[in-house]
Amino acid sequence: MIKKQTNSNRSEKIASKVQTLVAEILQRNFSDDKLINGVSLVGAESHGGMQYVKIFFYAHDDIDATQKRLDEITKMVRFELAQKIDQKYVPEIRFVYDDTLERANRIEELLNNLDM
Repeated sequence: MIKKQTNSNRSEKIASKVQTLVAEILQRNFSDDKLINGVSLVGAESHGGMQYVKIFFYAHDDIDATQKRLDEITKMVRFELAQKIDQKYVPEIRFVYDDTLERANRIEELLNNLDM
């Protein structure tokens, strides 16, 4: 019998829930914003005893402009999050660019260029 893995870590559950809710908020409230519309939320981590959640995003276009726009709307997103989350406290949220895809592509490129 294979034991089913469960996510018993509360901070991971909260981070995942916040990521899902924030994605819904961005899609519903900022769908007409070109910078925000091109954003994909790819992960989340809870820090500081769940005082804040770091949300990782990926964007194809101008990363600096996207980061600036996300920083501008963070308070609005957090306000909407407070309406939807069923917790006593609403964590602060921070958007952080995830460069994993670029690093993976760079490693693949370097490996492909090795003389064997």
